[in-house]
Amino acid sequence: MQLKRVVVTGLGALTPIGNNIEEYWNALVNGVSGAAPITYFDAAKFKTRFACELKGFNATDFMDRKEARKMDRFTQYAMVASDEAIADSNLDLEKINKFRVGVIWGAGIGGLETFQNEALNFGAGDGTPRFNPFFIPKMIADIAPGNISIKNGFMGPNYTTVSACASSANAMIDALNYIRLGTCDVIVTGGSEAAVAIAGVGGFNAMHALSTRNESPETASRPFDAERDGFVLGEGAGAIILEEYEHAKARGAKIYAEVIGGGMSSDAYHMTAPHPEGIGVIAVMKNCLENSGIKPEDVDHINTHGTSTSLGDVAELKAISKVFGEHAKNININSTKSMTGHLLGAAGAIESIAVILAMKHGIVPPTINHSTLDENINPELNLTLNKSQKRDVKIAMSNTFGFGGHNACVAFKKLEE
Repeated sequence: MQLKRVVVTGLGALTPIGNNIEEYWNALVNGVSGAAPITYFDAAKFKTRFACELKGFNATDFMDRKEARKMDRFTQYAMVASDEAIADSNLDLEKINKFRVGVIWGAGIGGLETFQNEALNFGAGDGTPRFNPFFIPKMIADIAPGNISIKNGFMGPNYTTVSACASSANAMIDALNYIRLGTCDVIVTGGSEAAVAIAGVGGFNAMHALSTRNESPETASRPFDAERDGFVLGEGAGAIILEEYEHAKARGAKIYAEVIGGGMSSDAYHMTAPHPEGIGVIAVMKNCLENSGIKPEDVDHINTHGTSTSLGDVAELKAISKVFGEHAKNININSTKSMTGHLLGAAGAIESIAVILAMKHGIVPPTINHSTLDENINPELNLTLNKSQKRDVKIAMSNTFGFGGHNACVAFKKLEE
């Protein structure tokens, strides 16, 4: 069976450094940090008192108040980002076959704040169960793609992938395969997360996972740096329109890039820690290369998972050196989490968008906040430190890994005709 080709025809982003694609890209190339003191709740008693929150976002700027109240923030974010991506794609919603348009979305946690608030309200009451009738529909992780499809009438495959921080990358790979196999013409994919909440910060603090650089939050996310002390929690959404190549060409769509493959693997090692030698990461990148039909030396750029943790950064870069050998030092490696923080289930989507835009503009965004290289990291690797670098990126990969040992890698190619 001849697999269909799959291309990107629309993008949407809602991030801590920009509330649309243009703002997001401009902040990325200029090395802007999205970290700042938490405003959503009083974090004075928490070990970590900062995060990468959205700036100046108000859901009622995009939907009416009644509609917004029925959604957790993670769904609001999904709606806004997907609206931008659909508009960017110039799809004619009146003419396309909506039975062949799907929505496959990623969310690692879903409506955490909704669950938290309902539990707190119950605990503060007299013991009589008085729950919001929208509690369950707001909380469940699959409600975001449900709402996207309801709004637009998309009647193809519709579900959420949940694999912790790899969720939206897994969603993209599923979407890729549905179109490759001829099941769909178009899929809205990506992911959203809204875990900057009492439960999110408290839970990750209890694991000693978050940075506690409260005196300088804007420098706290520092992947690969010897002084890093944990990741910075972020929030937002990324949406990508994937489309069958001939379908896109027939309607004269602009094409950002081709999605040439994806790989998945499991560490099968530990609930939260990566294998120290990066065995699962080695496997996922090899799987992605094979699935994409490319060789290691074809890759120009890798946007790493790069969360700014001592174990994860080292294991991932060891794996890159193992898979790419001598060519590894020729690759522009970066971590855009140094600017956005870690968007958990939405990370794979917004980082894939960063890769796609790097291809479009010929610029690789930096890994900011670097001062001293970790002694366990190969100094010959080009980690794109502190400032953007011009690069004709023809083939690039995006790595995303999640608690539970879930690994996903997506490969993109610059379309030249």
